[in-house]
Amino acid sequence: MLSIFPKLSKQFPLPPLLPRSHRAPAPGRRRLLLLPMADPSHSSPTAADSLLAPPPASDAPEAAALPAAAGPDLDAEFGFQRPELGKEKLAGTVGFHQRHVFLCYKSPAEWPSHVEATDSDRLPRILAAAIKARKSNLSKSTKLTICEGEDGTESSLGDVLIFPDMIRYRGLTHFDVDNFVEEVLVKDVEWLPGSPEAIKGSYVFVCAHGSRDKRCGVCGPALITRFKEEIEGQGLDGQVAVSACSHVGGHKYAGNVIIFSSDAKGEVTGHWYGYVAPDDVPVLLHKHIGQGEIVDHLWRGQLGMTEEQQKKALELKHMTNGVTGEESSAKEANGTNGAACSPAPAGGCCQGNGGGFTCCQSDQPEEKQDKSVPAEENHKSSTAETDKESGKKGHMKICQMPNWFETWERKDTYATLAVVTAAATVFVAFRIYKNAN
Repeated sequence: MLSIFPKLSKQFPLPPLLPRSHRAPAPGRRRLLLLPMADPSHSSPTAADSLLAPPPASDAPEAAALPAAAGPDLDAEFGFQRPELGKEKLAGTVGFHQRHVFLCYKSPAEWPSHVEATDSDRLPRILAAAIKARKSNLSKSTKLTICEGEDGTESSLGDVLIFPDMIRYRGLTHFDVDNFVEEVLVKDVEWLPGSPEAIKGSYVFVCAHGSRDKRCGVCGPALITRFKEEIEGQGLDGQVAVSACSHVGGHKYAGNVIIFSSDAKGEVTGHWYGYVAPDDVPVLLHKHIGQGEIVDHLWRGQLGMTEEQQKKALELKHMTNGVTGEESSAKEANGTNGAACSPAPAGGCCQGNGGGFTCCQSDQPEEKQDKSVPAEENHKSSTAETDKESGKKGHMKICQMPNWFETWERKDTYATLAVVTAAATVFVAFRIYKNAN
């Protein structure tokens, strides 16, 4: 269970003889632990109680305690019931970067507004500064985000997760930062003092950086709770991991969710989602992680794509499927999208090939693939072939590719030309034979 509660201080500011109900909180101390976990259908007050209620949301709100009764008001103003939720188009709202680095460091309740620039948090500050200083020398455009990390858990303090490489380095310290950045992020080689671990499955990161923005502080914890409930309920423990993370950009799109997942060939990409509510969590697990399809109406963008490419990719998908964005949203909400694949093992379905929107990898043998078209187009399989092979272990039904019509037209053209050429050859041969006689 994700820990979102701060550690208690061993010292109290008032004499112990004073009744507990009258004790004043220590400076900076939060009353989060006094509140129960929120109902998944509403925003969670646990992380939001450290924030001030009055709008507008600022990047550095004061950490003042709020009464428990303020929960519904926070949800209406900053949570899933806020007026602006779902009002803006999401596609194309993710900045371009090719690699995403997550530093596991403390818990959201302990993160200051700008955790990467705080003197008291030396490790994230030094790592962020080192990456910025070597920006022009990095082998890939890199984004740094903080995720939750506590000793004794799967992600301990100082662990570094790197996507799409799907590797983990454990126990980075501020003494190691310069060498780590030089070896791993600049030279793109293994960091010798550490030992990279391959990580598998799907990784879900939810922005719960409440000290940076109230909306994320309200929406993030509720989404994490729902993700954990669904993962446990669907038996996906060990296949899908969920963690709180710091600011990812676009607080107004809260809840913000990032999903990294690998396909059968080990190819990984990351997808950003916005305006995610607790009821969207089962859809993301089933459709995105289980079937390898994006959820259009929540999709913000993809790792390795520019903002313009993200917009065009979604437009092309809608044009290909012959539906509008509103129709697509309705189908996804009702779970009736006609292009859905058969369910696949979580964490084992593809998330794209760099251009996004591809479905699960085809089990089609290499010798049966059409060599006249690009390799990525061979991922599609006909319905007949799919049904014939459906008995094989691990096989999954293949969705049609966005550019299926281009492949069909090319093959059809080649077939037509072949028939015409053969007919012409027979005709010419017959005329020569007739003239010779």
